[in-house]
Amino acid sequence: MEPFAELRPGIRRIVAPNSSMMTGPGTNTYLFGDKEIAVLDPGPDIKSHREAVIEFAAAPIRWILATHTHPDHSPGASMLAQITGAVVLGRPAPDGRHQDDTFQPDTFLNDGGKLETDEFVLKAVHTPGHASNHVCLLHEDSNWLFTGDHVIDGSTVVINPPDGNMKQYIESLRRVRRLECDALAPGHGELIRNPERAIDWIIDHRLEREAKVAAALAANPCLTTHELVPHVYKDIDKKLYNLAERSLLAHLLKLEEDGDAIVTDGAWKKA
Repeated sequence: MEPFAELRPGIRRIVAPNSSMMTGPGTNTYLFGDKEIAVLDPGPDIKSHREAVIEFAAAPIRWILATHTHPDHSPGASMLAQITGAVVLGRPAPDGRHQDDTFQPDTFLNDGGKLETDEFVLKAVHTPGHASNHVCLLHEDSNWLFTGDHVIDGSTVVINPPDGNMKQYIESLRRVRRLECDALAPGHGELIRNPERAIDWIIDHRLEREAKVAAALAANPCLTTHELVPHVYKDIDKKLYNLAERSLLAHLLKLEEDGDAIVTDGAWKKA
């Protein structure tokens, strides 16, 4: 994956140097405009990445946006705003671990809220699920949706309660599908040219996993999440069980909300 790319006139991408098992090739930072620049998801606070963003922008940075406040997406906003004087837009960090409380937006992005400039319009689409404050940004001219971690290229994301919510996540995916976008520009990986197929794959994968959770509950009642993981995630490396347990809990909480599971003193069973 190229670290610098012009995706179409007025839209560029820089990949932050934070590749890992969780971030893939790194966090995608997007630049909009040519004369005045908006930066989406400045990534972690890495000096070399910040300098690359400023250099690649080659014009005044007027706005900084974040899809959500996880540590690989928003911490770079604060220093970039100090240096450039840019206005920061987004949603503050919710309470909890793994949140960037340095992200302090000047403008709160409501669902449907817009950043309108002479060169482009970005429209916020609230997509809770991966994070309660997650927003995607619709670039109206191209009909591309910039999805942060709501949809990423070639993989699925961890849904980590209590801020992550599986029921909301699937509902948000269905909402995004109804937008009929021409492409999805994810927070990690390459541009997705067939949005409907990508979203359908994620929804089907999640519902297949949910069916495995329900079957495991029926066959093994009154187990904790830790005890249930081997029954549900037989297809993954045991080294990933801790992460899998978080997604398992998200599935269980969805089943509970749907009236299909009951928990008593940490032990789960089918309703």
